Amino acid sequence: MTMDEKIFKNFIDQLGDVLPPLDKEFGQELRHHLRSALMRTFERLEVVTREEFDAQNAVLARSREKIDQLEQKVAELLATLNRDNEK
Repeated sequence: MTMDEKIFKNFIDQLGDVLPPLDKEFGQELRHHLRSALMRTFERLEVVTREEFDAQNAVLARSREKIDQLEQKVAELLATLNRDNEK
C-alpha cells in the first residue's frame, strides 16, 4: 500500500468513525463510494505528499543555486569581454 493509499484509508476510516453506525453492507458500500469520490477529488486538486513536496523543493533550491552561479559566471565573462574590447 502506497503512502497516498494509507492517507486515504486513514481518512475514510476516521470519517467512518464519525458517521452513525450503519448496516455492514451499506457501510462498506458507502465507504467505497466515499473513497472513490475523494480519490477523484484529490487527483483533480493535484495534491502531493509532504515527501514529494520536500524532494521537489530540494531540487528547486539546487537549480536556483546553479542558476545563480551561471549568472555570476556570465557576468564575469561579459566584464572580461568588455575590458578586452576597450583595449
